[in-house]
Amino acid sequence: MQSDPARPAILVPLIVVQSLCAIVFLGDIIGDVLVPDVGEDEGRHVIFEILATFGLIAAIFFEIRILRRLTQQRARLETALSDAQSAVFDVIEAQFDLWALSPAERDVATFLVKGLSTAEIAEMRGSKEGTVKAQLNAIYRKSGCANRSEVMSQLIDTLMGRRDVTA
Repeated sequence: MQSDPARPAILVPLIVVQSLCAIVFLGDIIGDVLVPDVGEDEGRHVIFEILATFGLIAAIFFEIRILRRLTQQRARLETALSDAQSAVFDVIEAQFDLWALSPAERDVATFLVKGLSTAEIAEMRGSKEGTVKAQLNAIYRKSGCANRSEVMSQLIDTLMGRRDVTA
């Protein structure tokens, strides 16, 4: 799995390392200013250190802003995903209401929507495959569908707004 460089878990250690480097550079600059070397290039050296340090500090503040924005965006996306999941559940439940499914048929239909096979549904419900097949047939009859594919197609059409849930 490849790491995303925009993930907060990656940005935080980078910010920490950069902050430590900035502290070292600031200490070196303060030392150079308080105890100057008498070499002719020392003034230029200190200027480059100052520019590099301020560039590093600016990068740290920029990364902190990005991190904050990513964290806020992630929170908004998680809220939107939760809302969408709830809406999908509501639409599917409304369709099950329209079909007048019994509680057992709702369970089976829910497992059908999740893509489980007849055997898997029977195992999950602790019932026999014949019982699940009978419940699937009742779901098909009540929904006006001939098979799983048609049930799923009808639900997807409803979710996509191509079909009114009250129809």
